[in-house]
Amino acid sequence: MNATTPGVHLDRHERATRGKAARARVPRSSHAGFEPPADRPDPVETIERQSASRVPELVPIRYGRMLESPFRFYRGAASIMATDLGAAPHTGLVAQLCGDAHLLNFRLLASPERRLVFDINDFDETLPGPWEWDVKRLAASLVIAGRANDFSGKQRNAVVRGTVRAYRDAMRGFAGMRNLDVWYTHGDTDRLRELLPEGVGKSARNRMSRALATARTRDSLQAYQKLTKVIDGERRIAPDPPLIVPLGDLLPGVERETLERQIRLLITRYGLSLPSDRRHLLEQFRLVDIARKVVGVGSVGTRCWVLLLLGTDDRDPLLLQAKEADQSVLAPYAGAGKYDNQGERVVSGQRLMQATSDIFLGWERATGIDGLQRDFYVRQLRDWKGIAQPELMTPMQMEFFGSICGTTLARAHARSGDRIAIAAYLGSNDSFDRALAEFAELYADQNERDFQALAEAARTGRVTAETA
Repeated sequence: MNATTPGVHLDRHERATRGKAARARVPRSSHAGFEPPADRPDPVETIERQSASRVPELVPIRYGRMLESPFRFYRGAASIMATDLGAAPHTGLVAQLCGDAHLLNFRLLASPERRLVFDINDFDETLPGPWEWDVKRLAASLVIAGRANDFSGKQRNAVVRGTVRAYRDAMRGFAGMRNLDVWYTHGDTDRLRELLPEGVGKSARNRMSRALATARTRDSLQAYQKLTKVIDGERRIAPDPPLIVPLGDLLPGVERETLERQIRLLITRYGLSLPSDRRHLLEQFRLVDIARKVVGVGSVGTRCWVLLLLGTDDRDPLLLQAKEADQSVLAPYAGAGKYDNQGERVVSGQRLMQATSDIFLGWERATGIDGLQRDFYVRQLRDWKGIAQPELMTPMQMEFFGSICGTTLARAHARSGDRIAIAAYLGSNDSFDRALAEFAELYADQNERDFQALAEAARTGRVTAETA
């Protein structure tokens, strides 16, 4: 049982004993292996099954993006890895999971206090589950990115071991802290320069400074200037089909009016999921335009709406994104969770794992023109976001970036899981670190085979892939 379960209070010794007992069930060294079972589902079929509920005309774009590289494939293949992880033995020590903890889902974000922080960004698949699933997904992503950069096996090993060691060291540190101190910990970027290893040169330090400065410019006003223009005297979202399609260009009159009413109702009712002060702020804006947007890699085909709202005038904008939330890919293996609304699942998981979250983060359920109800979560479209560029990283830089990701993931898990039990399981030696480095290489091999399977499916016409 999770030590954070309401009404259950184990002392420090009991929690540490629980963590060490998990080693008997699943030794740390056992995480090194990955052998796909004979009855492993066809990866293309797994992806197609997930695509079945998505917007049909956008699915080929999803496949096209996944076929750009093994790393892009991996970003869109969380459902495949969930199947593989769910079939393997696990520690039974539960934390709130990101569910898709690859390296590009860690980035610079703005806190409500307007500080630049480093945190996890994407929570579409969040759900309580075995903590090591997130660590394994992060580790494998680093190997796949390292291969794309032609890093040697030794260099990739160092990257993964450094990342997992950072997770282990951070978790052991959190295990000795008070509950409130864990909760107040955040990844302030003021400390990032201090954490750079001595071997990282001046160019890398300059690149970090530029990245921090650039992230501060990627705010809602920059997005507003990029995504909108004045049309017939009114500020509107600029079309960029098929990636951005205004609602007026998407549907004929009656259907458009019906969907617009539903989206307006969605925004009004979503406000009820916000704290009262933020609901008051939201009510000071009016909705003036709506467009469908293609986002990400794995999310392509989900219903995603960009919402342009204005306050006092067109110099006072708010850009929101309402994104469809489906069942987590982890649900068949970790359980469906306690939330009936999948948007609420995403929002609750994000609030639990992030040190600080977007002030407009909320959820609601809406009815489409097909009469089907779908769950959505809403957040600002962009607010001081800075994303890593792994293709430009040296091995040392990727190891440094991985260590920050590992530390950040440990903090997120420590907020919800039994940090003392997890730390006791990990221990003080590098057994788990070495095991994850081996696992990540084996899983990267499997990812390449799955990537080739999708490429063959596109070549033979089983699936249609398009670039956009």
